Amino acid sequence: MAVGGCALCWSGGKDSALALHRLRAQGTSVRWLVNLFEQSSGRVRFHGVRAELVKAQAAGLGLELVQRPVTSEGFEAAFRGVLEELRARGCEAVAFGNVHLQDVRAWYEERVRGAGLAHLEPLWGSPPEQLVREFLHLGYGAVVVSVDLRLGRAGWVGARVDEAFLRGVEEAGADPCGEFGEYHTFVFSGPAFLWPVRFRTGELMEREGHRFVDLLPEHGDGLP
Repeated sequence: MAVGGCALCWSGGKDSALALHRLRAQGTSVRWLVNLFEQSSGRVRFHGVRAELVKAQAAGLGLELVQRPVTSEGFEAAFRGVLEELRARGCEAVAFGNVHLQDVRAWYEERVRGAGLAHLEPLWGSPPEQLVREFLHLGYGAVVVSVDLRLGRAGWVGARVDEAFLRGVEEAGADPCGEFGEYHTFVFSGPAFLWPVRFRTGELMEREGHRFVDLLPEHGDGLP
């Protein structure tokens, strides 16, 4: 169902990018990306990606970014505030890149519908291995930025998301999409982008059982 004036919750990873691609293919007018990042670190939670690189993604996609720093305690209030702001701007629907975690979907759906907005899930119910291969077939480029060391392999960090990487994830018995947090990605190029996001690889870090690679904007802002 085509919807005008849609916002997409955006982590910067492959599922977000594929959700955007599918929404546009369905005729949905995506106007905003919504990104909430950790106030303390200036990075996307679990991904470890700097907020300024998300800004570079939004610019490369030609979309308006609604970005807010949040704390764990203040997340829900901030999210509700963003929903109110979006509705005031004329937004009709909010979309997500969820695949099969019902509790996660339900939490967001309740709040989105409570704000008087439609709730969209363009990836929902698709087989995870098919989603990743669809992402690759479409020509998107992504790099693994974080791994939960309890569920994934440390060596995945910094890897390009390709068929060889996907086979390694499947052989490890992990969810191909990393839906349980096994790994997270940063998308830097593909058919939805007007230009690729420029970045360079920084140091490896470990925090709270996760390994991250620090991505740095190539020109200070990640723009060409």
